[in-house]
Amino acid sequence: MSEITIIGGHGKVALQLNRLLSEQGETVRAVIRKQEQSRDIEDTGATPVVADVQDMDVAALTELFRGQDTVVWSAGAGGGSPERTYAVDRDAAIRSMDAAEAAGVRRYVMVSYMGAGQDHGVPEDNDFYAYAQSKADADDHLRESSLDWTILGPGVLTDEDPSGSITLGRAGEDDNRNTSRGNVALVAARVLTHGQGTSGKFIEFADGDTPVADAVDSLA
Repeated sequence: MSEITIIGGHGKVALQLNRLLSEQGETVRAVIRKQEQSRDIEDTGATPVVADVQDMDVAALTELFRGQDTVVWSAGAGGGSPERTYAVDRDAAIRSMDAAEAAGVRRYVMVSYMGAGQDHGVPEDNDFYAYAQSKADADDHLRESSLDWTILGPGVLTDEDPSGSITLGRAGEDDNRNTSRGNVALVAARVLTHGQGTSGKFIEFADGDTPVADAVDSLA
């Protein structure tokens, strides 16, 4: 079994992922910013680690990741100011990748979004621009690292119950882009536990008709 650290461990995706992985026997540490979130983490079977990655340098993050097999980035500024978005979604994410390399972590899974990339096409005067550019820069840094990486690109996130089925690929203008956070957690869990064929891949997906296990395994 693996030692897995999930950054952004109290998020809606991460809470479900904590539980899925813990139930499969993985050892999960969930990094959270607030001590009062610890009970929620413990209820999922994961171990809470209180640390603010926005304020941590590479050396501190390296110590945080020491002895871990995998790091999962599921954190985000949550639509705050552009300055905080860049600080968390780009700068802290990039430091975490450098630290993972320094700590000898093998695997890194990034939760990004469908359509992420330098060609995102979001105008600079759009409120979404800082997030889109941050993700593009962070994802590129991960691709250039020595880590065994996978980037997840779900569509528009919803709080619907997970169906357990998805459609792989980027949705077109007339296609369904909705993706339940539960399905994102299921995809992440499958990638982490059975994802030998997902290394070096950007996996875009939305809710659909193919069971998650079959969809992920088809990428091998």
